[in-house]
Amino acid sequence: MACALSSHNACGKLPLRLILIEHMSVVQKLNLDEIVQVNADLLHGTPCFTGTRVPVQTLLDYIAESDTLDAFLADFPSVKREQATGLLALAQERLVESLSSR
Repeated sequence: MACALSSHNACGKLPLRLILIEHMSVVQKLNLDEIVQVNADLLHGTPCFTGTRVPVQTLLDYIAESDTLDAFLADFPSVKREQATGLLALAQERLVESLSSR
């Protein structure tokens, strides 16, 4: 397993939080259709990164296991960094909105 996500990463990699901030301008330029697609003919309608057969859940599983974004991207080179950071930024935004509306 790769290094855990924290504010100080012993592997010298940027923690995920800083990666999202660093790529926020790129994230804002992507729309949802450029990040994720749902197609009944592709993996039975499982949400996948657009233009790939990689389920978005796979990225979330990597994060849950404390793997780095770089590890995910190395294992799934068909996913663009902007797509991965865009998905994470969108998920973060939706979570914050959901919690704020309570």
